[in-house]
Amino acid sequence: MIYLNGKFLPIEQAYIPVLDRGFIFGDGVYEVIPVYSCLPFRLDEHLARLQHSLDGIRLANPYTVSHWRSLIESLVAQNEGGDQYLYLHITRGTARRDHAFPAGVEPTVFMMSTPLAIPGQELLTTGVAAITAQDNRWGRCDIKAISLLPNVLLRQLAVDACTMETILLRDGLLTEGAASNIFIVRNDVLLAPPKDHRMLPGITYDLILELAAANAITHEIRDISEYELRTAKEIMLTSSTKEILPIVRLDGQPVGSALPGAVFRQLNELYQNYKATVMRGK
Repeated sequence: MIYLNGKFLPIEQAYIPVLDRGFIFGDGVYEVIPVYSCLPFRLDEHLARLQHSLDGIRLANPYTVSHWRSLIESLVAQNEGGDQYLYLHITRGTARRDHAFPAGVEPTVFMMSTPLAIPGQELLTTGVAAITAQDNRWGRCDIKAISLLPNVLLRQLAVDACTMETILLRDGLLTEGAASNIFIVRNDVLLAPPKDHRMLPGITYDLILELAAANAITHEIRDISEYELRTAKEIMLTSSTKEILPIVRLDGQPVGSALPGAVFRQLNELYQNYKATVMRGK
């Protein structure tokens, strides 16, 4: 079951007009929310990021926070089963093709649920590989826009190389992954790129920094050079669907000891404990 413009219906029965601006221009934003045991994870933070994206493209939020909550609870309930993730998609609506914003048009609102397969223990134990590429995306990466072709092409580079992710570099600095945020460890300090227009403000990124601060893990938020990335003792990626994963090879070269490091193991344990506490409703 999915939700489309005020109705819950089977996905096979869902259609949008070909003149929808999301289809024609990629004129819209989206959000992804993990759901564990029917409980949306950090929902307030996800809805706040959705609002930031809507503000960024000058599109009024079609629903209040309470209405979003009600719709999300209904969709989760109608897609019973294991863990899932919700995909929320809002476009500027349907109008004749013209670059300028149309007046008096209702936005298109779409939500669907997909089974969530988080990384298994093997990946957490052995780690994953990544490659690097130049970040050639647009200048407002803080907006979670549906026009993701640059990310698609960059992510495909990782698939072609049989690796997990493409880590992006712009002007000699680390920005993020094609579909994730990136942390590194140098001199026993956890380093994170700053949240600005060059990267999406990740919900898991924020949680990792909260856990680091609450558990006396030394950390800094600052620009990270390509040299620092390539000589890091540890590298890890975070996202709502992959949680936190250690990167042990970068462009074919080992990262540190080529095994998940101590900081990753500590953060992953803290993350899993936090998630379990939230799922218990405490």
